[in-house]
Amino acid sequence: MANHSLNFQSPIFKLTRTHAATLLCIASLGSALAQSNTPEITITSPSPQQVSGFGDVPLSKAPFSAVSIDNPTLRDIGATRISDALRLDASVTDSYNSPAYWDMLSVRGYTLDNRYNYRREGLPISAETMIPMENKERIELLKGTSGIQAGTSSPGGLANYVVKRAPTGNDETIRAVTASYGNGKSSSIALDLGARFGENKEFGYRFNTAYEDLNPYIQNTQGYRNLVALAMDWRVTADSKLEFEFEKSERQQIGVNGYSLLDNTTKQLPTTVDGTRNITRQSWSLPGVFAGTTGSFRFKQNLGDGWLWTTQYGAQRLRSDDRLSYAFGCGGAKCDRFYGDGSFDLYDWRSDNERRTTDALQTSLNGSMVLGNMRHNFNVSVSRQRQLLQSPDIQPFIYMGTGNIYNSSVLPDTADYSDFGTNSREYTTEVSFNDRLELNEKTNLWLGLRHSQLSRSSIKNDGTQTVNDQRAFNTPWVAGSYQWTSQTTVYASYGEGIESEVAPNKSKYTNGGQALPILRSHQYELGIKNQSGNTRWQATVFDIARPQSGDDCDSSGQVCKRVPDGQAHHRGLELSGGITHGQWNADLSATWIDAKRQNAEIDATNTNGQTALNVPKVTVRSLVQYRWSQVPGLRTSLRLSHEGERRVLEDGSINLPAWTTLDFAAHYDTRIQGTRTEWTLGIDNVSDQHYWRESPKQFGHYYLYPGAPRTGRISVRTSF
Repeated sequence: MANHSLNFQSPIFKLTRTHAATLLCIASLGSALAQSNTPEITITSPSPQQVSGFGDVPLSKAPFSAVSIDNPTLRDIGATRISDALRLDASVTDSYNSPAYWDMLSVRGYTLDNRYNYRREGLPISAETMIPMENKERIELLKGTSGIQAGTSSPGGLANYVVKRAPTGNDETIRAVTASYGNGKSSSIALDLGARFGENKEFGYRFNTAYEDLNPYIQNTQGYRNLVALAMDWRVTADSKLEFEFEKSERQQIGVNGYSLLDNTTKQLPTTVDGTRNITRQSWSLPGVFAGTTGSFRFKQNLGDGWLWTTQYGAQRLRSDDRLSYAFGCGGAKCDRFYGDGSFDLYDWRSDNERRTTDALQTSLNGSMVLGNMRHNFNVSVSRQRQLLQSPDIQPFIYMGTGNIYNSSVLPDTADYSDFGTNSREYTTEVSFNDRLELNEKTNLWLGLRHSQLSRSSIKNDGTQTVNDQRAFNTPWVAGSYQWTSQTTVYASYGEGIESEVAPNKSKYTNGGQALPILRSHQYELGIKNQSGNTRWQATVFDIARPQSGDDCDSSGQVCKRVPDGQAHHRGLELSGGITHGQWNADLSATWIDAKRQNAEIDATNTNGQTALNVPKVTVRSLVQYRWSQVPGLRTSLRLSHEGERRVLEDGSINLPAWTTLDFAAHYDTRIQGTRTEWTLGIDNVSDQHYWRESPKQFGHYYLYPGAPRTGRISVRTSF
């Protein structure tokens, strides 16, 4: 039986806010000592991307748009989840991204699918959980369609977590402790250890553990989280290497519900509210619980003449108690917003003991050879994966009464709208082939093809809505790149992506639980990249057409069929660049998106030509850093985030205003009796801007999420 009480005791160790503050005070004693040398911090790394599938090709020469955010940058910005990291890039925005729930993000205006658009060490995982960051070396994002990398996936992009590994240098050691406090009254401590051992240093390890007492700026949202992670490797021979890693984590926290529009008579946004309130927290509210164990094995064998054979296996076991005091309104004709006086219908939603299983086995061979006077750089892989979902027999959805955004009390009532859970199995076998042909010293032709065979079955726990779906499909990709100068690359590409949607397994759908026809996206992309000394810049134009589905309902709206219905057509321009000059370091990215619906047949008059909801037309991110020669070891930074106006309602009668925030940080690197110590003091939303952060439509309801108020954080990292 689940324990419904909040427990703030970690099985690893305890940390209270007093303990964290004490650690910070002790570390402050050395703040006047001399600096240590520190590396430059940049938002994106030019290194190759693990998730791209094209081996050791650096990003500056690759024919696709991607970013790679390294660990020093993650530490600098205090990233505790992937949405913190990817918000550095202008192509990424929130998409129904609750502060106390798993990340939900939009890339190029398309929401990433948490079941298919996430990777870990290049292998598929489910991101329907809370994934910790303390043992992650970097975050990679491949933008656009990813049919040749993932087969089934949303066309926005593909995100990949790369874990920390043992040091490569035989005499290199890692000994670091980090303590932090802030963004409310949360406090955390983390340990990072790594070294090599053995007679010839053939064995290596990296150990990470962390605990956080969650008490964020949003009131009545307390909880805790913990992590234990270990990565090891064995250099079997000079040409063979075996790698192993795993992580085990748990997070418990009270959920946060979004706000909404008020009734359907006033065509305006409600006044921006206090973002520190949790409007649905009640005495009977239970925390959501997200626990997971994830790991992988990888064997690499150098075959000689530049050929490498790699076989890897990844496994993920997730357990979730998905719970929320859930506000849903009937202030409009279709129950899509709150009431005019701020009231809402409040439900107790619980889906306890959800089990998600992901397994993936992949073997690949890559290398190069000369054929027909051209050098071919091949990568061939075969993979087999499965995804299992086991839901509780009953998912309670109990009407508890009426609440109000201005008052935490609830007028009691009761009604049971519970439904049966759904269990599903999905197996996929895939074969992929990539080839980079060197046509001449400046021109490359890139070819990719993935063949996927999908077998899926599902059934509700009452024995109804049995579905068996088997299908096969191919996803091609082709690109050409030209080395215009030694520093500048231009490219053009075409790619496809596949999604396999299932109609909601709700009683009002006549085809509930059934698979829809394959949804095939198409993307065209043009780009130019330059990497020269201390500067880099990139410009990308993209055009993505993605099939959409809609509900074909009767006049009552209570009997519907989910069917294909036109496309979402997103065209855009991405600009990014960075420069280091003297004591200054600056990064900038901007994205413009024109997102429209087209070729819809259901309500075509009011649908075609519509701008997509919750997609800002313009997004700008920048980070400027200055190193103070007058105070050795001190660097300060200012980060800007701007998101333009976006639609709240389909007809454009209500729009979310543009907003801009500024975040300030100061970093001070010292040595305390020879021990390196890194201080960070951050103030987010310096001007205490009150704004609506995003306006997603979910489950037929219009929601509004307020932006975070001004918050502060302080952390110290000591390396022994």
